[in-house]
Amino acid sequence: MTQAGVVPPDGTVLGEDGVRRCPWAGGPGPMRDYHDTEWGLAVTGTGRARETAYFERLTLEAFQSGLSWATILAKRDAFREVFAGFDADVVAGYGETERAALLADARIVRNRAKVDATVRNAAAVVALRAEGPDALAALLESHAPAEQPEPRVPAEVPTTSPGSVALSRALKRRGFTFVGPTTMHALMEATGLVDTHLLGCHRRGVRVAGDR
Repeated sequence: MTQAGVVPPDGTVLGEDGVRRCPWAGGPGPMRDYHDTEWGLAVTGTGRARETAYFERLTLEAFQSGLSWATILAKRDAFREVFAGFDADVVAGYGETERAALLADARIVRNRAKVDATVRNAAAVVALRAEGPDALAALLESHAPAEQPEPRVPAEVPTTSPGSVALSRALKRRGFTFVGPTTMHALMEATGLVDTHLLGCHRRGVRVAGDR
């Protein structure tokens, strides 16, 4: 019998609640809650609400670059506040006054390049609407793979994919920045476009075919 906290051959961790999860979410706390309730789920809704949800995730993944996701998750409410709920129209209008305030706000990650990228990306989101309704969502989702990876252990989890490379290029052509292949792969994992839950994880396959 596998003991709680021990990593079995399939790579998952059995929690004290008797549920197997990916190792990064093995213990109780915010990371487990995120793993069990949000990570890997499709972004639903329509119109601006869906655009906002994707813009938030794109922004947070960019800020996570070089840091731990736990750090970003702990600051998420502050990010939502300072970036106007990730309303692209508002953020695209941020000038030097707003940027200076962001860089002085210890509640978020104070990185000028990432702050500037967020403002630039907001403008790119607004411009992308010219391609049609739900254009950001359509662009991101068009790069989901036909076949999902099937990792049994963490070492088998990819950090990039052909889809993330292509998505990175497509976004850069449209004026986005801080959207490298690794960051875009993380975005695709977070929004269920790529399923990298370990095969033995209870959340594997939560974004079933037909969700989007």
